[in-house]
Amino acid sequence: MSYVITIDGPAGAGKSTVAKDVAKALGIKYLDTGAIYRAISLILHESEIKPVDDEIMREALSDIDIQLQGKAVLVNGFDVAGEIRTPAVDELSSKYSAIPSVRKALLSLQKEQENHGSIVAEGRDVGSVVFPNAKVKFFLTASPEARAKRRYDERVAKGQSADYDEILRSIIERDKNDSTREISPLTIPEGAIYLDTSDMTEQEAVQKILDKVKEAIPDETK
Repeated sequence: MSYVITIDGPAGAGKSTVAKDVAKALGIKYLDTGAIYRAISLILHESEIKPVDDEIMREALSDIDIQLQGKAVLVNGFDVAGEIRTPAVDELSSKYSAIPSVRKALLSLQKEQENHGSIVAEGRDVGSVVFPNAKVKFFLTASPEARAKRRYDERVAKGQSADYDEILRSIIERDKNDSTREISPLTIPEGAIYLDTSDMTEQEAVQKILDKVKEAIPDETK
């Protein structure tokens, strides 16, 4: 029997890395909802479509096809995976993801993934809106300072320029925008297991989640 595990949380909490590792350990698929929003935000911005819920936006959305294929994020057939993990796209995603027509257009795309087997889905409303009936839900978080340090180290390791204070400012602003938006604000889903990873390694967070999943659904995770 297939099942869904959701991992929600704020920007920079390490959801993507942890979700990938959990999915790999369980031998099931990983759904990166953040990549979907980043991709559509990038394309809308490059098409000079402003983050406003109007007819122009709705028409643009109807012409966009997004598919996740392994590590590839295909938008109308073109892989944008290498372009969407930047501070600039983080800012764009925060703006476009607050638009009702954007969230509505992508909701069905996310929901239908449940029809193709068990998944670990991560995002900011996967446990509360996309998969409210998920078998096990988690809310993964960390202090803004811990998240900023992780982002900083990540960018330095990739050889990118990084400013810790600017990253921290961006994270705090993103938290505010995500938690106060009218449509699907960032919130702790009902029944979710709260996990603060400020003082945890990635491996410790993954193991905590795996232990909880195996307790909750032992028959499906043998």
